[in-house]
Amino acid sequence: MNRFRSHTPISLNIIWKFFSLLLVLTLFIFFFQGIHTVDHTTSEEQVKSLEQSIRRSVVQCYAVEGTYPPSLDYLKEHYGIFYDSDLFYVDYTSIGSNIMPDITIIPLETSK
Repeated sequence: MNRFRSHTPISLNIIWKFFSLLLVLTLFIFFFQGIHTVDHTTSEEQVKSLEQSIRRSVVQCYAVEGTYPPSLDYLKEHYGIFYDSDLFYVDYTSIGSNIMPDITIIPLETSK
């Protein structure tokens, strides 16, 4: 018995528990980071898809009617454009009947 020894030795069992806990926490961090990355990529793809859909409808309207649509409501009513206004703000600025309108899509942040 050593009277001058003040601490107990760390057992191998405690070290394995610590590294196991560290491994599990690391896996959770990577998992949630992956989910966040996929969610961000999906939002970007939704914006691109909505913009392509609106532009395609604008060009179709010009080809069929000979003029660009005067408003976004006109596209919704006659060409079936539908989007979730809680997720996206669409700025549709019609410059003239023979000039391609300016289309800007802004994703809205939702607090969860």
